[in-house]
Amino acid sequence: MNLVVPIKLVPDLVEELVIDASGTRLDPDALRLKLNELDEHAIEQAILLKEKGAAKHVSVVAPDIEGIDEVLFTAAAKGADRLVKLTGKWSYDVSNRALARVFANFIKTLRPELILTGVQAHNDLDGAVGPALAEHLGMAYVGYVSGVTLTDSRARVRKEFPGGLVAEMEVTLPAVLGIQAAEKPPRYVPISKIRATMKTAQIETFPAAELETIGAPVSVRLFPPETRERATMLEGDVDAVATRLVEIFKEHGVL
Repeated sequence: MNLVVPIKLVPDLVEELVIDASGTRLDPDALRLKLNELDEHAIEQAILLKEKGAAKHVSVVAPDIEGIDEVLFTAAAKGADRLVKLTGKWSYDVSNRALARVFANFIKTLRPELILTGVQAHNDLDGAVGPALAEHLGMAYVGYVSGVTLTDSRARVRKEFPGGLVAEMEVTLPAVLGIQAAEKPPRYVPISKIRATMKTAQIETFPAAELETIGAPVSVRLFPPETRERATMLEGDVDAVATRLVEIFKEHGVL
């Protein structure tokens, strides 16, 4: 069975985010990008299915953005069989709608039985990649998946709902699954193994289809968070703090 995992890079929120001179986007020169966390879970889930014998081949596909080579080689060190980089006029803030169109145009040439992608990312302003990709490919989509079992023509997936509810459902392949969590945490790969993989693995490059920005949201203005001293520390015993809390709630019309 042929599995494909499309991935993307997102801004690292641990680093300080700087707004550029236009005021409408983050400054790319001051931006550090990292693999979307849930895309990493999608890679792990694909590798686990391969190790179980349910899949024979795992391809990881990504846009050609600075830093993606190391991410792809890391995927190979974990067990991915094919690394693909789509070249073109990419930017870190490409819309998911445009990204899904480009992914679909290439992935359909691979004719995969199953596509795994992260169910969401912290920069999904115009929807997640998975559902849009499924629409373009004419495949079924199931999101918030935390477990996958494959048969010849079906996938049994474990899907999580709010409130701790869990459901199992079957979907006919080919299909797209939005992975919320792999069955096991993403494995750690030593730097030495990644460097060794760089000497043997090959990243294939293919020209990406032209980016279409139709339907993408437009940022009018970005603002950094305002820092203000609004916290009030309540002192005293439990009864005194509780009494003061009630007074504050009444002052603000909550009670």
